[in-house]
Amino acid sequence: MNILFIMYDQLRFDYLSCAGHPHMHTPNFDRVAAKGVRFSNAYVQSPICGASRMCYYTGRYAASHGAQWNGFPLRVGEVTIGDHLRKLGMNSWIIGKTHMQADAEGMARLGLSPDSQIGARQAECGFDNWCRDDGLWAQGPDGFYDEKRSPYNEYLKSKGYPSENPWSDFANAGITDEQIASGWMFRNADQPANIREEDSETPWLTSETIRFVEEAEGPWMAHVSFIKPHWPYIVPAPYHNMYGSNHVPAPRRHDMERDNPHPVYGAYMENKIASAFQREEVRQKVIPAYMGLIKQCDDQLGRLLDHLEATGKMDDTMIVLTSDHGDYLGDHWLGEKDLFHEQSVKVPMILFDPRPEADTTRGTVNDALVESIDLAATFVEAAGGTVPDHIIEGRSLLPWLHGETPDWRKYVISEYDFSATPQAAKLGLEPRDARLFMVFDGRFKMMHTAAGYRPMLFDLETDPDEFVDLGESPDHAATLERLYSHLHEWGLRMSQRVTKSEEAIRQSRGRSGRKGVMPFLYDGSEVPEDWTKFYRGPAPKDYTND
Repeated sequence: MNILFIMYDQLRFDYLSCAGHPHMHTPNFDRVAAKGVRFSNAYVQSPICGASRMCYYTGRYAASHGAQWNGFPLRVGEVTIGDHLRKLGMNSWIIGKTHMQADAEGMARLGLSPDSQIGARQAECGFDNWCRDDGLWAQGPDGFYDEKRSPYNEYLKSKGYPSENPWSDFANAGITDEQIASGWMFRNADQPANIREEDSETPWLTSETIRFVEEAEGPWMAHVSFIKPHWPYIVPAPYHNMYGSNHVPAPRRHDMERDNPHPVYGAYMENKIASAFQREEVRQKVIPAYMGLIKQCDDQLGRLLDHLEATGKMDDTMIVLTSDHGDYLGDHWLGEKDLFHEQSVKVPMILFDPRPEADTTRGTVNDALVESIDLAATFVEAAGGTVPDHIIEGRSLLPWLHGETPDWRKYVISEYDFSATPQAAKLGLEPRDARLFMVFDGRFKMMHTAAGYRPMLFDLETDPDEFVDLGESPDHAATLERLYSHLHEWGLRMSQRVTKSEEAIRQSRGRSGRKGVMPFLYDGSEVPEDWTKFYRGPAPKDYTND
């Protein structure tokens, strides 16, 4: 069986029709959901691109792999899904974005050349590179944000777009009075991107995926990672005006959230992106464009699904649809992601297993508490392997897909290291103290900070909008104590003994005696006789009298 692992960047869990959005019509996401299982309580282990993706790729919590912010390298030697699957005879490919930063210093220390096969895999997060393109080809006075070669920019140049950076000048910009109307400016979000729709990012990556499916030799796992609907929020015609102000919901926010907020929350409500999304004219421009980007993603998903069906490859391909985090879009007085409200940390997750074992669960919704790291375990088991649970910290979802009811986790964890942000500087925090932790048990959600601030607490049963912070409520002291006990339990997990499995340790118990290391014996009768056979018998020679 092959695995098609599709990730959309910054796609909110509730902006799909199968998730109940009142205006979005996403028949192809719904099509996969009808064939498989939609997990309605899936949470990422960090609500920031790079850290979240490294959790997906390693199957490990951010505190375990250490790459907790965009641009923080994933240390050399960290085992990823590509490494796990390759041992099982399955090739692992990247098509699109990873946001992975290679541990160049660690590779140099070990003499790993980026040009070698093992070095290239280390630099590409364990994947073989079909077409990696991280998607943000921004340029400023100090140069490019990402200086690697852009396959997408090269494609646009080959199609005749006259620019050194057509990603910026055409794919993510409109045109007004013959002037570039950049997608970086929210006021331009309602303009059609100045590009032929078939040449825009999402169709281009879909074409690359179809080419891969046609040419790849299996079994394979392909991580198809779209940059959209991530900003810049601009989309080509006809998607730019499919939605309008009548489709923009009122923001989910309340004045009480701004009344003596938690210090970290308060700092985030005052940052640039939050200030922008607190303006209604920004939401009116951005949200229809965001919806148009999602609609284009859905149409291109349909194109890919049609190809799989036409070629018969749907019958032997597991399909996974998910996201690395959500988007506040002005809810809770915030924009982007970062904190732990549902809009940010909860993601869509839909799995289709084509095998007959999954027939009983097709078209169902599962409300188990799922973590993004569960996909790594799922892929290993789907490929016929045994999950190495001394390395992978997630749990396979296959039992749920196959109609079983496994003994499951009682809470989910997410982490956020904001040490590199202006918010940490504004609060005067040392980098080691600028860390947040979320514990959610399906009803109560707690946010703890390493800086010693009070916790935040929400009861999603009585307050599904997460407006009422109960962190200082004496009536909820016992709830906080219970959630802290979960955080303590999680903090004590075995996470760094990755070179020796539990089974290997069990099998090694007692072996030292049979290897001849037998201290603490009085006369040898304490152990089996054959253990001491090399230490008994006539002496070869007597030197004591020489």
